[in-house]
Amino acid sequence: MFLELVATFIAGIAGAGLMLLLSRVTGNRLPRWLVPVAAGGAMLTATIASEYGWYGRTAEAMPDGFEVVQTVENKALYRPWTYVAPYTERFVALDTTSVQTNAALPEQRLANVYFYGRWAPLNRLIVLGDCAQNRRAAITDTIDFSTTGAIEGAEWVTVPADDPLLTALCET
Repeated sequence: MFLELVATFIAGIAGAGLMLLLSRVTGNRLPRWLVPVAAGGAMLTATIASEYGWYGRTAEAMPDGFEVVQTVENKALYRPWTYVAPYTERFVALDTTSVQTNAALPEQRLANVYFYGRWAPLNRLIVLGDCAQNRRAAITDTIDFSTTGAIEGAEWVTVPADDPLLTALCET
């Protein structure tokens, strides 16, 4: 976040400097108010570029085996350009290398799921998916595994058949 703030200030200085240079080249015929307008425009452009580039940079930097399964786009009144093109504010990634199965319960899968968010810390959750019954549960401290491998104490959530997380979990 600090580096993005520094980049925004540098963009503002560069925008003002370019407008000052353009003003000098034209013999100071341009109005002086264009210098702060150019600085503000450059800062706004740098901020927008950073917002729209965050998802691509972050998804590209994920380790091998991570698969983006769901994205959440954002629109905001104070960012009117987001109504034309919403930006991705957060997303969910499945660690396909962490998927575990139990021979006694082949329809169930256990895996690490990561929640990425702009300006938010990375969160990890262990998720159990039941492919046969279209449901999933978060693995918490209150869950126990029986001797057969069955889950006891899970709070199952029934999801639609096209749930992106369960679909990706069941395909691996």
